[in-house]
Amino acid sequence: MIKLSKRLLAIADCVPDGARLADIGSDHALLPAYLAERGRVSFAVAGEINAGPLEAASKQVKEAGLGRIVAVRQGDGLAVVSAGEVDVVAIAGMGGALIASILEEGKAKLASARKLVLQPNVAEDQVRRWLAANDWVLENETIVEEDGKFYEVLCAGRQADPYAANRELYRPKRVGDCALLESEELIRFGPILLERAEDAFRRKWESEIAKLDKIVRGMSRGGTEAAEKRRQELLAERNRIEEVLGCLQKGKPSSN
Repeated sequence: MIKLSKRLLAIADCVPDGARLADIGSDHALLPAYLAERGRVSFAVAGEINAGPLEAASKQVKEAGLGRIVAVRQGDGLAVVSAGEVDVVAIAGMGGALIASILEEGKAKLASARKLVLQPNVAEDQVRRWLAANDWVLENETIVEEDGKFYEVLCAGRQADPYAANRELYRPKRVGDCALLESEELIRFGPILLERAEDAFRRKWESEIAKLDKIVRGMSRGGTEAAEKRRQELLAERNRIEEVLGCLQKGKPSSN
């Protein structure tokens, strides 16, 4: 039986049973093969643009005896599927800007889709922004820590009134009893992740503070006006993250 990493398992958990799945940038086709092996997809496309991963995906599917369920195809983004062929699309392991670009370019192929499962490595805010702008509603978010890295898995679906749902999701919210977060900050932190404030979420943003501290320390005072302005912006960003984390801690129920 095929085994998945914690990251891929979190992605697999978002795929509804019986899905017709397109896994874009499938690499070794582990996700569709895992789901097909367990009878959780009725059909899947493993899409890859590069020859090496495409060959690895084909080998994986063949050795698992899943060729009748999983089709391995070479192509760019959603070009590997036909209109109406799939109802769930997964895109993982890329930057948020690239994921948003793939979704934008393949909009016509998403007409039959009922769920998107997206795992950006960076720039998660760009993915959330694209979803809200294109009438998709974030229904679940999880954060996974694996090998010292943090991965956010975003699960979005269709709703009868996506405008109202997204307006509610991203309306300004107070964290604990102190910080008020505007919609842009909710897009950055993740509205559902922020509400749950799990340990992995806290560790991710603590690591972000550490990165910002390192950058600020490397920026000498007394430089150009533009450099000093940038230094102050980074300091403000670092302090805001710390403030939000502090408010989340205050808002937690006491264990006493």
